[in-house]
Amino acid sequence: MRVAHDLAHARSLAEARAHRARLIGHQPVASASGARLEDLFEQIQRGETATLNVVLKADVQGSLEACTESLRKLERDDVKLVIVHRGVGGITENDVQLAKASNATIIGFNVRPDKRSRELAEAEGVEVRTYEIIYKLIEEIEAAMLGLLSPVFEEVVTGEAEVREVFRVPKIGAIAGCFVRDGVITRGSKVRFLREGTIIWKGSITSLRRFKDDAREVQAGFECGIGLSDYQDLKEGDVIETFEEREIPRTA
Repeated sequence: MRVAHDLAHARSLAEARAHRARLIGHQPVASASGARLEDLFEQIQRGETATLNVVLKADVQGSLEACTESLRKLERDDVKLVIVHRGVGGITENDVQLAKASNATIIGFNVRPDKRSRELAEAEGVEVRTYEIIYKLIEEIEAAMLGLLSPVFEEVVTGEAEVREVFRVPKIGAIAGCFVRDGVITRGSKVRFLREGTIIWKGSITSLRRFKDDAREVQAGFECGIGLSDYQDLKEGDVIETFEEREIPRTA
C-alpha cells in the first residue's frame, strides 16, 4: 500500500496518474486511476486488479495511525489500496478537490465535512464515508472487496448552528446561544457536536428556545438557545449539527 505523507506529494501523485491515463489509450481519468468503494467489487469481477484510492482523515494522530495500519492489512493480490493523502482534522474542500483529481473515496474517522465541503463533494460526485468505530470502517471496506456491502444508511444533515455565546443557568447547566447557519434545528433531533470539524460528542437536543419561549424548531437565519443532553463543555465557535438517517436502496 502506498501512502502519501504530505498534500503536495499527494497532488503530484494524482496528477501523474491522470497524465499517464491520458497517454495510455486516452481513457477517462476516473476509469484508470481507481475505483469508488461502491464499484470496487465490479472491477474485481471483471478480472482486473482493482485499486481503491483513499483520502483518509481522522480526529487525532493515534486514530490516523490505527486506521492506516488496519487498512494496510486488507490488501490482497487483486485489490490494491493507495492512500493519496492522510491527515488530522475535519474534511475540507481541499480534501474533496484532491479526491476528485485522484478518483478517491474520502474516509473520515470521528471527523465530518463542513457545509461547503459536503456541497462540493455532492457537486463533484466524490464519495465521502464517515465512521466513529474503527471496526465498522474496516468491516465495510472489507465487505466492498467481497461484494457483500449491506444496505447503506445515509446521514442527512438537517441543520447546522454555530455557538455564539454560552450561558450558565443554575440547576440547568450550560445553554448554547446559537445562530442557525443552515437548515432547521428541531427539538429532539439527533445531534453531533463539532469542534474544528472533529466530533467531540453525540446525543440529542433536550431544549430549544427562541428568546424566552420554547420552540419546536428554528430555521436558518435565526438565533436560539440550545440545551444538550449530558454535555456541558460548550465553547464559542463550536458547531451543533443535527441529522437523520435514511436508507439508500442498492441497485442490482
